[in-house]
Amino acid sequence: MRGNGICTAVLSLVDRLKRKGIEVRLMACENHDAEGSNPEYPLKHFKFPFFEPIIYSNGFRYASFNKKIASKAIEWADVVHLCEGFPLEAKVIRLAKRMKKPCVGTFHLFTENIMANLGMRKAKILNYIVTLWWKKSVYDHCALVHCPTETVKQHLLSNGFKSGMRVISNGIEIPANIEPAHVRQKEPIILLCIGRLSYEKSQDTLLKAMRFSKYADKIELHFAGKGPYMKRYMKQADKLLKEGILKYRPCFGFYSREELKNIIRQAYLYIHCAWVEVEGLSCVEAIMEGAVPIIAKGKLSATQQFALDERSLFTESDSRMLAEKIDWWIEHPAERNEMSKRYAESAKKYNAEDSTEKIIQMYKDSIKRCQTND
Repeated sequence: MRGNGICTAVLSLVDRLKRKGIEVRLMACENHDAEGSNPEYPLKHFKFPFFEPIIYSNGFRYASFNKKIASKAIEWADVVHLCEGFPLEAKVIRLAKRMKKPCVGTFHLFTENIMANLGMRKAKILNYIVTLWWKKSVYDHCALVHCPTETVKQHLLSNGFKSGMRVISNGIEIPANIEPAHVRQKEPIILLCIGRLSYEKSQDTLLKAMRFSKYADKIELHFAGKGPYMKRYMKQADKLLKEGILKYRPCFGFYSREELKNIIRQAYLYIHCAWVEVEGLSCVEAIMEGAVPIIAKGKLSATQQFALDERSLFTESDSRMLAEKIDWWIEHPAERNEMSKRYAESAKKYNAEDSTEKIIQMYKDSIKRCQTND
């Protein structure tokens, strides 16, 4: 479904590969949304008992395995690219191995992403069991595994994953000439969060930080996204407004690409609070346009790689520390504008063009490995 990071990354990659002359076909859950087309190999929607409302509210829809459709798709392909590690992918990879077709897998999701949304953030044993199942059922059978960040690679290595790994950013489209917005410090000072409104994205850390910021009454918060925690966060925002901590009503919305770009170019700071994140390219989208980031730092927060120094990092879930960082940047507008240029320049390292070439090379290498094993 549109609105979650995996869908965005996959559709972006498909589009870029096609522009490179690579034939790509999707096998996925049939699309019932008004927007967008159906995959070439549509599968029936699999509804998880009890958990389906939670899954749907987070922008996901899973597919049921169909051997006839899967066989047809695998027979057509030179390489099978698996984007997750669920039962569907486990059945597909077993079938692909019997048909002697090479498979690659992308590790798009930590198990902690799932458990957090099921209200089980501290379920370490369960996280380990699911990670082990992903490993043995899917990823250990891939010729190569695509890791969007070094954080993902190290996580897989620490859990004993056996396949070869390639660290390749999912990438975003970077224009030839980056022109970061020059944002004057004026009231209201716009702070922007981008991402699904959910437990592990931890946007409430920013809302709580307003209670500790010296400049809360000069700040206007913008939350670009949708998700299961939207109503909860809107209530928290209303409470801050009623208590007089905030003077400007926080804005919540799901925007088109152009609308979001316009909002980013008005933002003084970009705040990324997620404590579990495989990559977090919304941060790159923001810094490319000139927003200076403050990013949560934690064991499973790969987004922290985008920070250029400690002034743009805070300990995950620490709202008081986040407030201190926000206040520092507000008190140092000259440094903010200088770092805005440096951050925009740093975004070039995550160019989708480079990422696409590396993915294509990964496909070629997986074919060679499969031929060698034969």
